Amino acid sequence: MQNKNEITLASFVLPTGVLDYFTITKVMKSASGLMIYLDENNLIPQEYIKDKVISKGFYEESSIQDFPIRGKAVYLYIRRRRWFNETKGEYICRDWNLVAKGTRMTQEFASFLKAIAR
Repeated sequence: MQNKNEITLASFVLPTGVLDYFTITKVMKSASGLMIYLDENNLIPQEYIKDKVISKGFYEESSIQDFPIRGKAVYLYIRRRRWFNETKGEYICRDWNLVAKGTRMTQEFASFLKAIAR
């Protein structure tokens, strides 16, 4: 189990709004910097809320370098969730462009979402 203090501290360095959609699963420190691991929460995207949707795990992990802290690199390792839409017979994921347009978020968080959608 990850140290709760490390997770609390890491939540302060993440872009505003990230913890609305992701959970910190692990925080690791090394000589070169800080590594924060995030899993997307199992919250069905709003546009599919009326369909029968089942979580099917995660896509391959993505890595993003975030702003450095005290001269040390910060890396975010993100696992985006995927679902199977039984109603339409297809796999789906959250459309981060739609989320950024449809909600009030900081520019920093919108940039974060664009980076993970790559």
